[in-house]
Amino acid sequence: PFGHAGQDALNECMQEHGGFEHNLQSLRVVDELEEKYATFDGLNLTFESREGILKHCALKNARELGDIGQRFINKTQPSLEAQLTNLADEIAYNSHDVDDGLRSGLISLQQLREVEFFNALYEEVDKQYADLPDRRKIYEIVRRLISYQVIDLIETSKSRIESVKPETIEDVRHHSEAIISYSDAMREQNLVIKRFLRENLYMHYRVRRMSAKSARMIKELFSAFMQDTLLLPPEYQERVKQQTIEAGKARIIADYIAGMTDRYAMAEYGKLFDPKQLT
Repeated sequence: PFGHAGQDALNECMQEHGGFEHNLQSLRVVDELEEKYATFDGLNLTFESREGILKHCALKNARELGDIGQRFINKTQPSLEAQLTNLADEIAYNSHDVDDGLRSGLISLQQLREVEFFNALYEEVDKQYADLPDRRKIYEIVRRLISYQVIDLIETSKSRIESVKPETIEDVRHHSEAIISYSDAMREQNLVIKRFLRENLYMHYRVRRMSAKSARMIKELFSAFMQDTLLLPPEYQERVKQQTIEAGKARIIADYIAGMTDRYAMAEYGKLFDPKQLT
């Protein structure tokens, strides 16, 4: 819950118990926590799918992951599919944050127009749909923001694959840089987008307040569950009982909190700490 603020708070809570990385947690979900099959835990995904999930990994954790962590130790490239997933994720969250920022009023179209790439998109939309209300202009600008990045990524990557001509996964892994890539111009535009979002959205005082509040919620939930595991739902109480060390208990509690949505975390916080909610 609460995105990066929640992740950072959980990592702080877990410092004495191995830390918390959201990529490792995603792998833990599909390897261990999902319970869909009668004979095994997890989803039994392929190596390639699991590698795609593990976008980043600290070296000390990579050493404990066996074959899936080997590329971080060897400092080689991920598969083409994993490279593509990485950039698709980037396109999705950057575009989503622009959309969210505009709809929430935390950033404005006027601010966006100070950025050359955004301004070009705005003028393109405004020229074609001069009478369109701002609300619908936002839809169209964000749609084109995604589209231009996707097209650039496909065309550049196709050209690079044709140039490098990888025949095996080892050719991909040992190439000097990622083969799936934006053009140089689009890569620079992406850096501008990230810089704009960091300065105008992520550092906005209202966002900072929400992040501080959500971090406090996560820490207080974690502390309460560590002090009294009977506050956990029954299935998590059972998992805690199977742990023989404190780190194991903490990991189960981190699993529970990491699996919450924002709304669920706020509801749990209210049930534990709001005197008006006695059920």
